[in-house]
Amino acid sequence: MNLEISKKVIIFSFLFINLIQPGKSADLVRTNKRNNNLASNNVFLKKINYKKSSVSFFNHNLKNIFYDKQFLEKNSEHLLAGLTQKEEELIIQSDKQSEINDTIYAEGDVSVSYKGKLLKADTLIYDKLSKKISAKGNIVLLFGDQFFKVEQLEYSFISKKGYLLDVEGFINTSTFMDDLSSNFSLPDSNKIKNLLKFKKKEVLNTPNKVENWFFSTDKISIDGQKWESKKALFSNDLLELKQVKLAINSLAVTSEEEKLRFKSSLNYLILEEKVSIPFWLGNRTLTKSGEDFEFENRWNLGYENLDKDGYFIGRKFNSIDISDDFVLDLEPQFLIQRSLKGYTKSFVKKDESITSERVKRNTSFEDYFALKSQIKGTINNWNLEIDKNLNSLDFDKFSDAFRFKTELSKEIDFLDSKWKKSFYGIYRERVWNGSLGESEIYSGFGSKLQKENTWIVDGIKKKEFLSLGFSKITAEALNSKNLVTNLKSNFFYSLDQKFPISIRYPDTKFIDNSYKYIPEPITKGLSINTRLEASYAVYENGNHQEYIGLGIGPELIFGNFKNKTFDYTRISLFPFYKFNSGESVFKFDHNYDNFTLKISFDQQLYGPIILESSGTLNLTTESNDYGDFIDSKISLNWKNRSYSFGIFYQPHNKAGGITFSLFGFK
Repeated sequence: MNLEISKKVIIFSFLFINLIQPGKSADLVRTNKRNNNLASNNVFLKKINYKKSSVSFFNHNLKNIFYDKQFLEKNSEHLLAGLTQKEEELIIQSDKQSEINDTIYAEGDVSVSYKGKLLKADTLIYDKLSKKISAKGNIVLLFGDQFFKVEQLEYSFISKKGYLLDVEGFINTSTFMDDLSSNFSLPDSNKIKNLLKFKKKEVLNTPNKVENWFFSTDKISIDGQKWESKKALFSNDLLELKQVKLAINSLAVTSEEEKLRFKSSLNYLILEEKVSIPFWLGNRTLTKSGEDFEFENRWNLGYENLDKDGYFIGRKFNSIDISDDFVLDLEPQFLIQRSLKGYTKSFVKKDESITSERVKRNTSFEDYFALKSQIKGTINNWNLEIDKNLNSLDFDKFSDAFRFKTELSKEIDFLDSKWKKSFYGIYRERVWNGSLGESEIYSGFGSKLQKENTWIVDGIKKKEFLSLGFSKITAEALNSKNLVTNLKSNFFYSLDQKFPISIRYPDTKFIDNSYKYIPEPITKGLSINTRLEASYAVYENGNHQEYIGLGIGPELIFGNFKNKTFDYTRISLFPFYKFNSGESVFKFDHNYDNFTLKISFDQQLYGPIILESSGTLNLTTESNDYGDFIDSKISLNWKNRSYSFGIFYQPHNKAGGITFSLFGFK
């Protein structure tokens, strides 16, 4: 049978593997043969109703329906919208269609839609006997926020095998799983013209998250529920696609019930198409929330002098599913500087109190290794997080080397607002308390109720924080090295405000490729920052301490960070004074430094290189550290639109490390 029809619409009820989705299959049965001599102004539709069987085949009931062509063209949008609301129907449209020996040929502006998935191609062929479908030329796959451009595809519904060639596209990890099961929306088809150009003219920064990725690969092989690619490239740089690339090798994606699992081998982070840094992505899982799908380097190079004697390197293992609700992360660490020295100054003398001074001790082989671990999960809608650090594997030092912290938290409704309710426990926690220095909490447990709000009124940015707490703590005493135990109740409130004095806001929040060094336009000018604090704490032994704190200071920003030299400067001065009274039982929380000045200075030096520094100057006259910086940090960063890389050092606690961040866009 040979049937040629202009702008013919054929409706088949078969599942096109969710338009090349792993794990879905279908079977097309023979359509009813009849002599169809149609007038040129008629359109023939084939509609098949079916019932899905246990082996994923369909029983079909064929109905033939005729529509006047003029009527169809006039009402096509409403007609197609109505048809696609029926979940188990697939629509094929094209300029020309024909059927020869049970093979359907569609040519010219081919469009296939099914349950929110849209496929467009130059040509499409379906062999009903071998149940094999193929398409060529300018193939576009669109479903929700996911978009792919493919040169050629082929798939067999019997073997469930196929391939896609020369694939490029955009992936939104936060909506990917929902889009796979979404219903069809005709406006989605209008996105194609905008998406065909992969390099965008303008993009908008998505703070604190990277969810939109450009994706490309030469070939994707499909085998049942598994997709594979020898090499796939991902980029978060939607403007030029070259500042950052992630080369993922031996990528394998497996479809499971409500999630996709990703595996790969050795991969490379490619910066500016010049520098390649190897990294391991390991196993990743993409769920409907999209939260588990993150690109992160598992290697950790840091500096920690107090607990690790200097430089160390660690590598995070693949997450281990303890149960359906709990995940374990492990990061073994090798303590480089401790192993080179052959001794350690991170522990007190054997059998001495933990509040004693650290001394020089000989090391064994086990001292060269450390272990960091975290358990995260949910219990009846409560979030549980357990963090452990073991700074030596020498079990003779276990009590000194082990640190532990856990929190059970949940968001609750209270007084017509959202609060965070939490219960916590700690063992061996270090706390830095300004000019009093480092202090040690031996153990403690308690509960907190916290609320945080941010809002803007007449251009004034406001941030409010309120906390109520009750705890039992064993920690270093205020005036001695002894450990003391006390119950503590506390209240804390803060209000930060940013007043614009002479501010020049950017005309738009979007950026183009002229913004090479920053992910969003800079708001320039002079503003005044203020802070109000109120705190009250009472202890079991009758001690109490309280203060009201006030701070006000200028912040000046100028430059656009677009030119190569000295095109961005930020200066901030923030004096803060506490009207305090009373005394704590402990050293770690005593209100001592009543007058401080925080100084921040950031300066672009050349191109993407920026120096960022901040420090808190102690101006408390009775303090032994008067005129010294009691809290400080300095970093040198290589900052670009799509990523930031830097090294930092904190002189006050002798800690430092390397930072790397990716910026997201839409």
